[in-house]
Amino acid sequence: MSDLEPRLRERFTAYRTDVTTRAVGPGPDQARRTLRRRRQTRAVAVAAAAVVLVLAPVVANAALKGDRTPPVPAVSVEPTAPTTPDATPTPPPTPSGSASPTGSATQAPDGNISRAQLLAARVDLPTWPETALSTCTTSNVRLLTKSVGNYVPLLSDLPVGHADLDGDGAQETVAVITCRYGESSAKQVVAFDRDDDGRIVTLGRVVRTSDGVEDILGMTLTAAGSIDVRVADLQPCCDTPRYWPQEQTRTYRFKGGRFVQTGGPTKFGKDPRLTDLRLSMTHTLVDATGGRKLTIVFTVTNAGPVDAPQVQFNGLDVGAPTTGDWSRCDPAAAAADDHRTCLVPGVPAGESRRYTFVQLVPNRSGADATARGFTVVHYDAQDRQWRDLSAKNNSVDLPGVF
Repeated sequence: MSDLEPRLRERFTAYRTDVTTRAVGPGPDQARRTLRRRRQTRAVAVAAAAVVLVLAPVVANAALKGDRTPPVPAVSVEPTAPTTPDATPTPPPTPSGSASPTGSATQAPDGNISRAQLLAARVDLPTWPETALSTCTTSNVRLLTKSVGNYVPLLSDLPVGHADLDGDGAQETVAVITCRYGESSAKQVVAFDRDDDGRIVTLGRVVRTSDGVEDILGMTLTAAGSIDVRVADLQPCCDTPRYWPQEQTRTYRFKGGRFVQTGGPTKFGKDPRLTDLRLSMTHTLVDATGGRKLTIVFTVTNAGPVDAPQVQFNGLDVGAPTTGDWSRCDPAAAAADDHRTCLVPGVPAGESRRYTFVQLVPNRSGADATARGFTVVHYDAQDRQWRDLSAKNNSVDLPGVF
C-alpha cells in the first residue's frame, strides 16, 4: 500500500490539474462583472418605473381633456429627488356649462302658479276688513269658488296674473280673493310665490276693500312688475244700478318688502255726475164732494254742480189724481211704478222749480191718521237714476191728515 500511495497521489494531482484547466470558475472578477450587470438592470427597471409613475397622471389628464399633445417627461427620475411643485399652481379649468350642481341655491323659485294649483293648495291670507265675518279666515285656508262656497274665502272669477314683482328673476302670481258678508263681499288683491321647497307662500297684500275703495273690479300686470288695479267707490248690490260706482285705476309695486301705490289717484272725490237737489213742500186740505181735496206744492232747488234734466217724485199715491202737474208726468215711468211716482222735466243747476199736485183723498182724520213721506230724485236724459250729493235734504213729510 505504501508503494501505491505515491502513485495514487500523483495520478489524483494530474487529474485535478486537468479538470481545473478545462472548467474555469467565474472567479472574483467574473462575480463582480455579474453583480455590476444585475445592478445596472435593476437601476434601469427602477428608472423606468419612475418614469411611468411620473407620466401616468399627465397622460390620464391629457386623455380626460382630449389633449393630444405628448406629455413632457420629468427632468429627473431619481426617486430620492422629487420635482418641486410650482409656487402658484394653475387653477382647474372652469366647466363650460351654465348650470351648476348648486343652481337651486342661486336661482329663485318659480312663482308662476295656476288657478288650479291655488285651489288645490292651502294658503295663508292677509287680514280681512273689519266688516268681514268670522268665517272669513286667514290661516291654512283652502280657497273655494262661488259654485261650492259662501261666506268663506273664495278665489274670484277674475283671471290670475303673473309677473316678476320682486325683481328676483322669477315670476310671482297675483289673484283677487273675496269673502261674502251680507249682500256685499270683502275683497283683496294678494300676491303669491313659492319657497325653496316649492310650497305656495303669500308675498303680500296689494290692496283691499276698506283701504279707500269699496270694490275691486279687475287688475293688469305689466312686464315691469307693476300691478294696475281697477277699483270703485261703491260695490253694487241688490237694486243698486251698475253704473253708479266711480272707477279708478291705481298702480302698485313691491318695494321694501311690501306693496305701495306708485301711480293713479289716491282717493275718490265727489262724483262729477251728481248734483245736490233740495226739496221743500207746502200743502192745503179742503172739503170736497166725495172726500177732501189735497193740494201739494213742491219746490225743488238744484244747488249744483250739474243740471238735473229730469226729477222724479216718489210717494204720491195718497189719493186720486185730479189737476196740477199730473199731466206732465212721463206716462211710461208712471205705469212702470204703478202710478206711485211722477217723472217730470227737471231743474238746471242753480235754479228752482215748483210742481203742484192736486188729488182727492178720503174724508178721515183723528188717531188713525198717518203721515206720508215724499222724496225727489235726480234723473238724466237717458232716464237713469242718480244718487244725490246730500240725500238728507231730499225728503219731506206730510202730517197725518187722512
